[in-house]
Amino acid sequence: MVQRLEGRVAVVTGGGSGIGLATVRRFASEGAKVVVADLDPATGKAAADEVGGLFVQVDVTDEEQVKALFQTTVDTYGKLDIAFNNAGISPPDDDSILTTGIEAWERVQKVNLTSVYLCCKYAIPHMQANGKGSIINTASFVATMGAATSQISYTASKGGVLAMSRELGVQFAREGIRVNALSPGPVNTPLLRELFAKDPERAARRLVHVPLGRFAEPEEIAAAVAFLASDDSSFMTASNFLVDGGIAGAYVTPL
Repeated sequence: MVQRLEGRVAVVTGGGSGIGLATVRRFASEGAKVVVADLDPATGKAAADEVGGLFVQVDVTDEEQVKALFQTTVDTYGKLDIAFNNAGISPPDDDSILTTGIEAWERVQKVNLTSVYLCCKYAIPHMQANGKGSIINTASFVATMGAATSQISYTASKGGVLAMSRELGVQFAREGIRVNALSPGPVNTPLLRELFAKDPERAARRLVHVPLGRFAEPEEIAAAVAFLASDDSSFMTASNFLVDGGIAGAYVTPL
């Protein structure tokens, strides 16, 4: 593996599973020191131990805990180079606007959007002190596309992540801090597998729209995150990096 991240310090929220775990492994394989931030101490610590990193238990919706996460990172490793703000939820009670209650709406907004605001707010000053940095915020292809099978708060939250990432990317570009949004298509994670195992028709309805004919593997998304974290993407900021199997470019797909 090319050591593009040798000597760099990275924080990954939601690092105990799914895309976050795959990215923790990818960052470490490319030479980074990795801080795994997760609400679940079992999976989070296991991920950190696997790569010789640091685990910090954190509720990403809690401002003081997020502030402490980045301070602990700098106290431990001396700097902050990369922040992958990835933690998020997609609960079943977030559905059509006609049936989604305000409590579900607010819970998803807090975890998916407010947490990214907090992580950026407290990561950027450390990157300013370092003179550079790369922030990758997990948005989604649904921030670009519309769906009749709506998850209204999730979709709105990811649109917010996309717009905020663009704004921050522009604001801090001259300080050497790059901010990009990563927009994955559907990914083969435990949550998605459980959902579609229960409802094969729902899975088929989605797969027909993917030109590549399959869902992404977490490792494929992690590869994109590593690219955005590295100097290979040094002229990219304020961008929406779609890794969606061609969904956003499709009108009809191959038979």
